[in-house]
Amino acid sequence: MNSDDLELFARVLRAGSLSRAGMELGIDPSTVSRRVAQLESELGVRLLHRSGRGVSATDHGRQLLGYAETVGDLLAQAGDRLRDPAINGPARLHLGAQPTLARILFGPLAHALQAQYPQTRLRFVEALGNQILDNLGHGDLDFAVIYLPEQIGALQFDLLLDEGLHLITPAGAGPAGDSLEVARLGEWPLILPSTPHGIRLLVESLALRHGFTPDIVLECDASISLTKRLVMQGCGCTVLPLAAVSEELADGRLRGLRLVGPEVRRRVGIVPGRNRVIPSGLWKIIGLVKAEIARIVEAGAWPDAVLHQAALADALVPNPDAPAE
Repeated sequence: MNSDDLELFARVLRAGSLSRAGMELGIDPSTVSRRVAQLESELGVRLLHRSGRGVSATDHGRQLLGYAETVGDLLAQAGDRLRDPAINGPARLHLGAQPTLARILFGPLAHALQAQYPQTRLRFVEALGNQILDNLGHGDLDFAVIYLPEQIGALQFDLLLDEGLHLITPAGAGPAGDSLEVARLGEWPLILPSTPHGIRLLVESLALRHGFTPDIVLECDASISLTKRLVMQGCGCTVLPLAAVSEELADGRLRGLRLVGPEVRRRVGIVPGRNRVIPSGLWKIIGLVKAEIARIVEAGAWPDAVLHQAALADALVPNPDAPAE
């Protein structure tokens, strides 16, 4: 069994049939069938369920597919390291972010990265915080820009900026003024995600520290867009940064009250992936991302964000721990 056998096996399952896999690979279906049979004989297990409608993986087949995908990723990463990343960048780059951050960053980052590394295949992943951390831990992402959790633990990160949180209410609702004491947050009906989502954990942490009970009238684990629509329809209020509701605030469809006493701010950091071979020159790409984030903030396109100067000052300065190229 070698990497070619594993690639062929994975292709068969993706194609759903031996004949289609043979067409995609440019080889005779009987050859595909024979090589799969040789794999089954070598391993001593059945890998495929065969029927007139195609093929599907047995339990052993699914296990082998996982190994095949891991080997494919390792070979791709090896190729990344052997190319000249200073000129071409890595062959592939996987970047993750939570929905609000993805909305702000993915467009500008796509332009900046494509301009600098036109030969790199970009993959952007938008997901909730716990999913992003899982992807980082399994090596499915090279790095991610995330809201840092309350309990950081052993998480490695570079702090980028912080931004204030606001009570978001329907237009015309809420108390007079432009701010709200955190201790009064329990007076307002809230639409929040279920645990263990970041905003929910943060609100519960604030409740413990300030002695109030949050009035959660609705749990919404769908997109932020749906949460905002529910607020606009008068179903309750929510807690979000200004960047998530800038258009609705400008149009007068929503209202934002800064949480104060003390001011509540959430930190944003860049977190590298774990359990994977880091492509050579990745630190340069992270530096480019930091520089682009600084440009976005300084241009006023990230409302209420304050850059962490110590972390961003070295955005384009070489990493002293990086291997020589």
